[in-house]
Parts: sequence; structure tokens; C-alpha cells
Amino acid sequence: MNRKLDLRTGRPVWFAYRSPAVPTQKLMRDVKTDVLVVGMGISGAMIAQSVAASGRSVVCVDRRGPLEGSTSATTALVQFEVDQPLTTLASKIGKAKAEQAWRRSKLAVANLGARIEELAIKCSPSPKPSLYLAGNVLGPTALREEAQARRAAGIHSTYLTKAALQKEFGIDREGAIISHDNLALDPRKLAAGLFLSALEAKARYYAPVEIAGMETSREDVVAATTHGPTITAKHVVLATGYELTDIVPAARHQIISTWAIATRPQKNSLWRDQAFIWEASDPYLYMRTIQDGRVICGGEDEEFSDEDSRDQLIDAKSARIAAKLKALFPQLDTEPVFAWAGSFGTTSTGLPYIGTIPQHPRIFAVMGYGGNGITYSQIASEIIVSALEGASDTDASLFAFGN
Repeated sequence: MNRKLDLRTGRPVWFAYRSPAVPTQKLMRDVKTDVLVVGMGISGAMIAQSVAASGRSVVCVDRRGPLEGSTSATTALVQFEVDQPLTTLASKIGKAKAEQAWRRSKLAVANLGARIEELAIKCSPSPKPSLYLAGNVLGPTALREEAQARRAAGIHSTYLTKAALQKEFGIDREGAIISHDNLALDPRKLAAGLFLSALEAKARYYAPVEIAGMETSREDVVAATTHGPTITAKHVVLATGYELTDIVPAARHQIISTWAIATRPQKNSLWRDQAFIWEASDPYLYMRTIQDGRVICGGEDEEFSDEDSRDQLIDAKSARIAAKLKALFPQLDTEPVFAWAGSFGTTSTGLPYIGTIPQHPRIFAVMGYGGNGITYSQIASEIIVSALEGASDTDASLFAFGN
């Protein structure tokens, strides 16, 4: 029913930090539930927890197991800044919609922070400022216009001149935008914490389970598995990342590969406020720190075409990323201790698709997260639970299939 792809390769840094185990069971018989979630990564975790908290029964399945896919490959810069600059997005979908998307993204990061606190999930959450450096996509003049556009949309942003950036952060670039209220965290611990919270509300997890096909009626969806038992649900949510199922429209959806490294701990060499840093460039470099003083740096994105070729590039890409990081911060030891590659889906606008699949009103899908995966997963959990409750999320149409 869906493509089987190699979601990541190498050694992601998050495996250096122990996350709670998520217990699963074998699917030995037919089961029924209100909501079936296919995929047990960060998106599935957020949706499962929201559904369980709403009082509905939920079953989650994964053909690998919990947190075994793309979630471990994320660098977890949980930002409200959308991959597409506000000024660029406005030229594609209109000023009002672009502002709406950016504001919802900012709200999602705040909501996720509150959710983590409310559920007491131990995932090392830490608020971080973000520096968006001038590059080959937006130079100093365009970056000033971007900051003005954000402020006009009600999003606080400050433009830093070359001199101010050098003085305050020791970075030699032509300019930057500084923003606030982004979030650093451990993605595996977050996902595990959400699954465990849903488990307390009687969620059921089965793995490894592969869905072979789905039959939809007016009242429910019957999902067949490759090993026999069926799962009958009132609604299904496909949270399978870029492993798209046959019924999900793939128009304007593109697969991108990215590479990342993590250094040794070096707390005394880090930059001011340990801000997230990323570039207004294509491809762009992005970086953050971990609480123990490691630096994560990623980038060198390319359109995905062949998994083997992607994996063979890990050494070369890691060396290039380390060299770029060293050029930006000469005081750092940028020798990679961890290096990995991962792939993700993105769209032409940089916005995800969230909602029911055309001609399949009981089946939701979430896809095209780009570089804002965790932020968009939060939005998806809000929109989908709202729909299950018969309400209409005010921003649902912005992310609906067919836009």
C-alpha cells in the first residue's frame, strides 16, 4: 500500500541520550477503535495523545516500531519561522494567507511548549532565540524587508546590521534577523513522552504491523494488515512521513535529503544565548546546541533520488558541513562525533498538507513537513482533533489538500 523507504542512515546524536521505551504488542486478532493512527513517529505521537485526551479510543501501528523512522534523524530546531520567508510565501499564496500561516506556526510552538509543561514530559525543552543570516536567497536589503513584513503581521522581529551581528554574536555576515520564542528539545524523548501519556488514556500500540489496504464505507474504515488481522476504525490518520500511501495525492510533493553532524560537548566555546542559527540561502546551513554543549549542524540539502547515493555522501557532506561550521565559528571543534542522513517531504509552498484525503472523508493524512516537522505536527494534531469533534479549525483550509 505504501512505499518502503530507507528513512535515515548513519548515527543520529539522539541515540546518545536514553529515551523512555514505548511498549507495543503483537496484533493477533481483529480490533476496533475510534481512530487508527498509521505511523509511530513524532506526528503519530502528537495525534495519538490529542485523540486519547479527547476521550476517543486510539490504536497506533507502525511497520517498524515506535521512533524507528525519520523522527530520530531530525535536528529538532522547533521554529515558528516557516522554510519559505514570509515575503516569498506571500508572493506564492497571497499576503493574507502567508501571514496567517506564519502566525499559526508561531502559535503552534507556544502551544507545544505549554503541552510539554502540562504533561510534564522530560524532553529538555528550552526556549531559544533564532538568527536568520543573510545569504544568497535574501541579502541585507531583502532581509530588512522580511523583518518589516513579519512585524506588519504581528510577529516581533529585529534586523541586525553587519556591525551589530559581529558585536553581539561574533558572526561575520552582512546582516541577520533575530526572533524569539523558538524551542530546543530532544525529539525522541518528546515522542516517547506523548505516546506514554496516550497509553495512560488506554491507547493501544501494535508493531510491527504493516497496512496492506483500506476499505471505506459510510460508517468506518477497515484496514487490512499483511499478516491477517484487520483494524476497524471510524477514522484513520496517515502519519507515515514521506512514505506516501497510494491514496495520498503526491502532486507538488518533493523528497529532500539532508545531512547532519554533532560535535563533542564544548560548553565554553558556544555562541551567545545558544541561539538557533540558519541561513537565507539555498541550500542553507542550520545549527543548534544541546544542553551538554554539543553542536548540531546540518544542511547541504538535495532533491532525493536514490537512497544508496544519499548514504554514500555522508562522509563528504559531513566534512563540508564541518568546514562551513568552522568558518562561521573558528573557536569550535567541528570534528563530527555523530553523522547521519535523513529524508523528508516538502511542498512547493513549504506548507504541509493536513486534512482529509479527497474522496476519502474518513481518512486524514499529514505530509510535506519540510524543515518544520515538529511545529507542523503540533498544528496537525490540533486540526485533526478539531475535525473529529465536528468543529472547524480556523486555519484548516490553509493546509487542506487541493490548495
